[in-house]
Amino acid sequence: MTNKEKYKQAFSVLHSPCEMTLEVEKMAILSKRAKIRATAAAVITICLLITGGSGVVYAADIGGIQRTIQLWIEGDQTDVTFVYDKSGTYDISYESKDGTMEQLHGGGVAIEDDGTERPLTEDELLEELSYPMVEYLEDGTVWVYYCDQKLEITDQFKDGVCYVEVSNGKEKLYMTILYQDGWCTSPHKYEPADSLR
Repeated sequence: MTNKEKYKQAFSVLHSPCEMTLEVEKMAILSKRAKIRATAAAVITICLLITGGSGVVYAADIGGIQRTIQLWIEGDQTDVTFVYDKSGTYDISYESKDGTMEQLHGGGVAIEDDGTERPLTEDELLEELSYPMVEYLEDGTVWVYYCDQKLEITDQFKDGVCYVEVSNGKEKLYMTILYQDGWCTSPHKYEPADSLR
């Protein structure tokens, strides 16, 4: 009998007080390591989501929300890139008939009942962009654009005021235009020119 066998025989009658074997201890250590790794992975994932999410919010605040929509521009339905910013402003870019890229910028605020100002929402700006437009061309002509309508109104001014009725097919709008001094629309009647000055 070798020494190794003698030691085995001598110690085989001894038992651990906790009745725990080396294999059980190894499994407990591995289980703890797995839990630590899972927790670390969860923490890293949460950190990445928070960082990535704030990056998206940051980008949306700086660049605005961009999408392609169709607007009536000069009587033609046109695909435009519309970028809305939460500050109540917008940028529009589109390709004109002659192939050049055109850009429009605008925005506004609304006055609430309590007198406070707030930026216009995206829907309010889009509604505003669907209203009739008046354009003064270099050749001296004056045009009104509303949906698919193009109306030359150059000869309709009397004492610097022109009244025009336009329709989008569903409802009529009445325009009062002051020559190179603004215009207003009303669904009910023509506005008196004195109220625009």
